[in-house]
Amino acid sequence: MSQVTKNFKHVNYLWDDQIAAKLEGKEVDLLIYRSNILGADLRITNYGGGNTSCKTFEKDPLTGKQVEVMWVKGSGGDIGTLKKSGLAGLYVEKLRALEGIYRGLEFEDEMVELFNHCIYDLKSKAPSIDTPLHAYLPFRHIDHLHPDAAIAIAASKEGERITKELWNGQIAWVPWQRPGFDLGLQLRDSLNANPGIRGIMLGGHGLFTWGDTAYECYINSLEVIEMASEFLAENYGEKKPVFGGVKIESLPAEKRKSQAASLAPILRGLASSENLMVGTFTDAPEVLQFANSHDLTKLAPMGTSCPDHFLRTKISPLVLDLPADQDLSNREAIKERISSAFATYREMYANYYQKHKRSNSPAMRDPNPVVIIWPGVGMFSYAKNKQTSRVASEFYINAINVMRGAEAVSEYVSLPLQEAFDIEYWLLEEAKLQRMPKEQALSRKIALVTGSGGGIGKAIAEKYMQEGACVVVTDIDASRLKQTEEEFTAKYGKDAFLVVELNVTDTKSLAQAIQATCLKFGGVDIIVNNAGISISRTFEEHTDQDWARLNDILVMGQYHVSKAGVELMKAQGLGGDIVNIVSKNALVAGPKNVAYGTAKAAQLHMSRLMAAELAEDKIRVNVVNPDAVIENSNIWEGGWAENRAKAYGVELKDLPKYYANRTLLKESVKTTDIAEAAFLFVSGQLSKSTGNMLNVDGGLAAAFPR
Repeated sequence: MSQVTKNFKHVNYLWDDQIAAKLEGKEVDLLIYRSNILGADLRITNYGGGNTSCKTFEKDPLTGKQVEVMWVKGSGGDIGTLKKSGLAGLYVEKLRALEGIYRGLEFEDEMVELFNHCIYDLKSKAPSIDTPLHAYLPFRHIDHLHPDAAIAIAASKEGERITKELWNGQIAWVPWQRPGFDLGLQLRDSLNANPGIRGIMLGGHGLFTWGDTAYECYINSLEVIEMASEFLAENYGEKKPVFGGVKIESLPAEKRKSQAASLAPILRGLASSENLMVGTFTDAPEVLQFANSHDLTKLAPMGTSCPDHFLRTKISPLVLDLPADQDLSNREAIKERISSAFATYREMYANYYQKHKRSNSPAMRDPNPVVIIWPGVGMFSYAKNKQTSRVASEFYINAINVMRGAEAVSEYVSLPLQEAFDIEYWLLEEAKLQRMPKEQALSRKIALVTGSGGGIGKAIAEKYMQEGACVVVTDIDASRLKQTEEEFTAKYGKDAFLVVELNVTDTKSLAQAIQATCLKFGGVDIIVNNAGISISRTFEEHTDQDWARLNDILVMGQYHVSKAGVELMKAQGLGGDIVNIVSKNALVAGPKNVAYGTAKAAQLHMSRLMAAELAEDKIRVNVVNPDAVIENSNIWEGGWAENRAKAYGVELKDLPKYYANRTLLKESVKTTDIAEAAFLFVSGQLSKSTGNMLNVDGGLAAAFPR
């Protein structure tokens, strides 16, 4: 293919001829490539939204004959990350034959089960409800996308007229209808009635475009979206101010972040009245333009238009009646004030459910808001995990873009509430939810682990992520943090953790870490105090500086980090866990480490006192006592290992063996062993346990607590 230069102002042209050339003739691979580059631009389609397909001829494994097969994104997938395992491969002839047994709109759901009888590739992902929308169009490559610009036109009062005039009849219009078999037939009929068109606009929903090759389909999609985007751009601010103009001004950026971080844990606690939620905050320009506008109070209650939007954001957001510069120092008063807004929202949602439910509707789901708008500050979203709350935030930004465009060229029209309800409580959607795997032990939990750039802290952070938690990885060593960030990103993705440089002896550094935690995740449920150093010297050789440094990092560090964590936990009102990584030295008098052992003993006793005081807020405090964990640990740097070997009268190379042999189990203790203990305390299996300690030392009789 010759190099084609395409200049687009409103979408990204990402097609690479060199990559495509390697895929020439491999239509399914080209479909995946096209899908991925389309999904890389959120202006083209939102996460999980839309679907793409291609049709090929394959050898039937039973007859040996060439048959037409359609490859289409399967249920629950995302085109931006699509792989072949996310495709459904189906016989086209069998799919089209289903028309003969289709019984009408009231029987749409039964058709989805019949799609399984049309599967060609037995490794297929489950076919989605949109499958027939592709099957009844004859084109080899098809894109069904949810571009903000196209939906803005599709969701406007004059959408049909605008579509006809803007594309000179080259884009047909099909009025709103829930996706399903009948809509697939309507697309076919629309094409037959308008031969030669380049696409179809679905009222209130999205866009269908196509081509004979993957590239032609890609270019067609981009050109149609570009035309819609340019049309909207030409209308912004010309006839009327965007969103009715500015009603209030935003706070400065840093003040927005500090206000949002202070309020986030309160909102999280209220949003978690039925199920624990993880948060996301954004003060993106689109959000502030909407949140600060005169039309906010008119448009926000109307709800969204595209089904994908409100499935993830609920029918409408909660708008806070709270000054942007509100003094938040009295958190109890603020919580009381906002609680009434949540109560009103829950009542509204319950009424919405009762008014629109069907005889076979699933039970009402969590009535708390997903999206919360604070004029002058930004937008929060709360969902079961970070990815889901982040995606909800992205989807509501899509909805904002749609409302802005629709209002610029006409008048925004949301879905009728009954239609919205029927999609939100669709039995097929409920079945999908029921098929979701069981949540992990730490799903929905947020943990902050100090000293987790390496060694024990890193092992704990990784164990928590493996068990479903969102983890704030902190360390004073920036280089170790960078290495850990790269490793964790490759393993777990960007949503599972946050990296923050933290010096536990610096209250300013701690305040910044807490703010970053609240902005990223919305609060905290678990604090693990692991940061530490070790100094091994004889009693006479110890200096005042040794004592001060150990006390600052181990004792005061535990105190300050715990205090900051407790403040968030109390604001949330959800309880929590503090796990302090202490040492067997808190219990056993070892040679030549009096300052270290004293600091560790102080950590242990502070933990007991904290447990006694914080229990009334359901905050559990427990201790893990490691011993001789050499693997990847900073504790062995700076002469500690040499000094301990000298103290025990062994060669440095024999120190690990010495430590193992002195235990009852004759085992070396690994960082993962400590991580398992730190997990046990927060796993839910010991939810009635506080003020306890767990020795993980291979068995040292001298360290037995009794």
